Amino acid sequence: MKTILLVVEIFIFALVLSACSSSSDQQDLKDFMAETKRRPQGQIEPLPPFQVYQSFTYSAMTMRSPFERPAPKDKETKGGRAVEPDFTREKEYLENFNIVNLNMVGTLYKAGKLFALIDDGQGKVTPVTVGNYMGKNFGKIISTDKAQIEVMEIVADGSNGWVERPRIIKLVTKE
Repeated sequence: MKTILLVVEIFIFALVLSACSSSSDQQDLKDFMAETKRRPQGQIEPLPPFQVYQSFTYSAMTMRSPFERPAPKDKETKGGRAVEPDFTREKEYLENFNIVNLNMVGTLYKAGKLFALIDDGQGKVTPVTVGNYMGKNFGKIISTDKAQIEVMEIVADGSNGWVERPRIIKLVTKE
């Protein structure tokens, strides 16, 4: 009985093996291989030339680390004098506005003195002259002429000090 079973198993194995080797089922594979062999062979591009690595030399080793606080400085002076706003004086009307929102719209002579006309952006025009203040950064008018106003602002420098910053406001003309 075992021999008959063994013979039947070998017969089934041979039948399955012969079914896998059928040449008619693989004709499309043979066609693909033949077409691929007929195509011209491509050229492989040469490798790009090797570039030698240039190492970076860190030259700021002796400088202060950007992660450390700067060393405290003495009170900074500008032009031989300490720069600091006068907190005791009474604020003028135009100091309630940011200076970039103020526009010079004209000039006016009064008693031989040149006044610049400043529009505050809210419909009010205010005359100012040398010595008046404008803007939120303690801006003092240092000179006026028919085309522009020069203002010196006092702004914080970021290290508990103050620094002067000049600003020019030019006459706005409507065309």
